[in-house]
Amino acid sequence: MDTAEARNAVGVLLVHGLGGTQYDLGSLHKILKRAGVEAHTLTLPGHSGKPEDLLGVRAEDWVDTVEARYRELAAQHETLHVVAMCLGSLISVEAIKRIAQPSGKLVLLAPPVFLDGWATPWYWIFRHIVYRIPYFARSMKIAEEEPFGVKNDLVRSIVKAKFERGDDFHYPWVPLACIKQVDRLRRWVAKGLDAIRSPTLIIHAREDDLTSPRSAEFLVREMGGMARMVLLENSYHMICVDNDRDQVAIEMLRHLDLDVSVVKVRTRVRKPAAEE
Repeated sequence: MDTAEARNAVGVLLVHGLGGTQYDLGSLHKILKRAGVEAHTLTLPGHSGKPEDLLGVRAEDWVDTVEARYRELAAQHETLHVVAMCLGSLISVEAIKRIAQPSGKLVLLAPPVFLDGWATPWYWIFRHIVYRIPYFARSMKIAEEEPFGVKNDLVRSIVKAKFERGDDFHYPWVPLACIKQVDRLRRWVAKGLDAIRSPTLIIHAREDDLTSPRSAEFLVREMGGMARMVLLENSYHMICVDNDRDQVAIEMLRHLDLDVSVVKVRTRVRKPAAEE
């Protein structure tokens, strides 16, 4: 492909979530490739190593990284879309606020504007007190625990096995000090959403265990006519790998005006009559 062809091509920037990798986004990279677009990834600061690497990373570092990657790729593509998961969604919103004329669209997957999912422990609201004690904020570990954001029993068992083997696909825990940076980012995102000029699709699970649909509803309301929402009925937080992953892919492709036929929809197996 020559330079002119590359400049005219459609590109997609994929942004993973906190403590994660591109595994967070399931098969979206491959699906976008089958749809004829070039998908690009990045690694957020503090990731791809060990959880302790997140210590000292600030929310500004994440936003600066995504903004810089976007500007780099925007020079290569006539249209550049952004598809982001969880924390990556919040980071992408802040980065796009800085772009005067974004060329493409946004897809925000399970954006945690509010940390109020059904699995959030009652004492979670007291974390702000611990933030004031630097030693505890840096030493306390927020561990990944079942259901790992996954409703599908088979996928959950695979994720659990990966954690037990120590596979390099997701951090088993993150420092509480890192959650402080997430909270800072959440506050930024909640302001100035009318500055987003990119048509935005927000996909959220009704049963999200980390962040309730209130987050998606808030973004739709504050973005006005620039955003719309799709609610999923059979997933938890990790929607790209859970039961509704095919619907996620199809909704994404439709929003980006791409060919949905590239998604090979899995046939759902009916439960035995005694279980229905």
